[in-house]
Amino acid sequence: MRAKFLLSCAVLVAMTAVSTVQAADWGLKKGNADLKSAGPLAFGPDGILLVGDTKAATVFAIDTGDASGEPGKVSFNIKGLNEKVADAVGAGSQSVTINDVVVNPASGNVYISASANGKAALVRVDGSGKLSQVKLEGVGVAKVALPNAPEDKVQGRGNPRDDSITDLAYSDGKVLVSGVSPNPAGGRPLSTVRELAFPLTSADTGVNVEIYHGAHGGLENYSTVRTFVPFNVDGKPIVLAGFTCTPLVRFDVKSLKSDKPVRGTTVAELGNRNRPYDMIVYEKDGESWLLMANSARGVMKISTKDIGRSEGITEPVKGGGVAGQKYETIEELKGVVQLDRLNDGQAIIVVQNEGGAQDLATIELP
Repeated sequence: MRAKFLLSCAVLVAMTAVSTVQAADWGLKKGNADLKSAGPLAFGPDGILLVGDTKAATVFAIDTGDASGEPGKVSFNIKGLNEKVADAVGAGSQSVTINDVVVNPASGNVYISASANGKAALVRVDGSGKLSQVKLEGVGVAKVALPNAPEDKVQGRGNPRDDSITDLAYSDGKVLVSGVSPNPAGGRPLSTVRELAFPLTSADTGVNVEIYHGAHGGLENYSTVRTFVPFNVDGKPIVLAGFTCTPLVRFDVKSLKSDKPVRGTTVAELGNRNRPYDMIVYEKDGESWLLMANSARGVMKISTKDIGRSEGITEPVKGGGVAGQKYETIEELKGVVQLDRLNDGQAIIVVQNEGGAQDLATIELP
């Protein structure tokens, strides 16, 4: 036992040293992650967790020290996830709201952002199903505030600060952030995408994006990106963004550096009166597919065939109909509100059940 303990300590010291070096390499310094809220999540390199703090309109990078594992051997089946999150953070289940759920691709562990009694919380679920709070004090951390963020006050339809960050992703050494910014002309906030350098050092005002919304029969610059995925099509980096009600829109990543509004290409209309929750991209049978969870139309498996060459939808799509990229509804997946890719063949999902309980499960990619 003594020999095993000494070996474990040596390994722990080595792992801590490696983690510290990696954190320093990415511009993280030891300190406290003073989150006001915990919203959208994504992973950068070396187990660095990116957190969108909507209340502060700030993106955090946090060293989790969780930089290795075997995602191909992990599986989850946790009933009553929201109750277990409440237990992990020492709060009542009725006071906890799960905001986002992602997989650390380096380890296969699941990370959850939540609000508990009005405070921000981050929780880790390891491969054995054990939940624990993510340490926020005395860790490697960096942060950057988004300039030109909306004021934190109720205006018109709600508080636009809640949409200061709607989604984020790490891609090719950059952090992409969707959200809204104030409209200089007044009126509804403008849909905005920002590209942040990584390590996090500064942020610009971003670019306003506009779309042709077939279900509404016109151009919109206020419809907000709810979820997006970056990936390459024909060797070109693009972003596919899901908007409320439910256009799927393509943006060339290079266009997001413009100082003028950028119009995307609407490659699909997936039905009105619907909100996309989450979206992933994966490979199967030699093709790339999108898997999108929606509020009213279940989980869609969407083809990306010729998606980079599509000229887009520029005419009204009447009667709540669909157009553009083909898709099928995965009938066996009901009530999915969160999803993320676990490994090459599997994903994790969070299912909302009647009565309020949420479950975490592993599924085979369809």
